[in-house]
Amino acid sequence: MATKIVTGAAGFIGSHLAQTLLKEGEHVIGIDHFNDYYDSKLKRNNIAILQQYPNFDLIEADIQTIDWKILLQHTDVLYHQAAQAGVRASWGDGFRLYTERNINATQIILEAAKETPSLKRMVFASTSSVYGNAETMPTPETICPQPVSPYGITKLAAETLCWLYYHNFGVPVTALRYFTVYGPRQRPDMAFHKFFKAAIFDQSIGIYGDGQQTRDFTFVSDAVAANLSAAEAPEAVGEVFNIGGGSRVVLTHVLDTMETLIGKPIQRDFQPMARGDARHTAADVSKAKNILAYSPKVSLIEGLAQEWEWIQNLYKIDPNKKP
Repeated sequence: MATKIVTGAAGFIGSHLAQTLLKEGEHVIGIDHFNDYYDSKLKRNNIAILQQYPNFDLIEADIQTIDWKILLQHTDVLYHQAAQAGVRASWGDGFRLYTERNINATQIILEAAKETPSLKRMVFASTSSVYGNAETMPTPETICPQPVSPYGITKLAAETLCWLYYHNFGVPVTALRYFTVYGPRQRPDMAFHKFFKAAIFDQSIGIYGDGQQTRDFTFVSDAVAANLSAAEAPEAVGEVFNIGGGSRVVLTHVLDTMETLIGKPIQRDFQPMARGDARHTAADVSKAKNILAYSPKVSLIEGLAQEWEWIQNLYKIDPNKKP
């Protein structure tokens, strides 16, 4: 039985993807370094869920230390979800981690993949951050990428490496540009997680800018479905796809929706616009719809309700204890 590999398996999207594959009876090898970008206990919680399945194996290691040629020998699909995430942390001294974990790690995998003719597909997790402040909304894949953050630059560089190895060595790569994925297990540095957590502890939330920025929010199960389709569709090889939620929403509207779910006001602390944040994002998903049969299923209100339920369970702690 061929193996599926998921890098970043302890992370937000990676753990959901791995669990979906396991439920389908696939043998999955999950790879994660458990770095300290955020509390590793959250990652351990995600892995504990996956380890309930007998067809799951974990490799805890830095991608750059693994013998990929051996590992890929019995692998038909590699889902490369691992990355150093976060726009704001990518400035300054932290940039070195982004070049190592986003560019160098991807190149090492591609080098091994070009020597593995049995590999049927490599699905690379890219990001809408490659677009920066796109002039066209919704943004199609044909728009020239213009990242406005060091993070976006490293992800675009890794994506470009994928195309180099596809054109020169025939590595069967497909790339997915995620637009603001949310849902249960979301990283604690991401907005919805921070907003819900602040509400639980009656703290104010920091809003960068005037709150009128817009985002295309994508529920995690829709992102997972896109990965599964990208691994199967013959026409997907050598292509990049936008993966969005199907609607562009103003941030203040999202906060109003959250307040309705929570049942109380959220204290808002407006702060200067953060460097590297795009003002607006909106995905043109027509290409994904045509080739991957991609169709986002989960509405924003439904997705927020699921994340709110998860957040409440996550922070069931002593009410007198500070987070």
